[in-house]
Amino acid sequence: MGKLRRTTGKALVRFLRRQGFALRRITGSHHIMGKGEKHTSVPVHGNDTLKLGTLTGILSDIEMSNEEFERLWNT
Repeated sequence: MGKLRRTTGKALVRFLRRQGFALRRITGSHHIMGKGEKHTSVPVHGNDTLKLGTLTGILSDIEMSNEEFERLWNT
């Protein structure tokens, strides 16, 4: 398992939209994203970087491996 890229919530929401996820709703500062049966909550707190555990949890929610995340981020 490689090292995960550090990113902000805003950037992750943009990335998920490029992957076909839609914004279902916003509750406070959490953007609820979904695509079919997969869904996750992305905290967007200005330009704060997401903690690694939060990012790992989001990737787990959408069933995406760290390697796949890195590969898709760079395309």
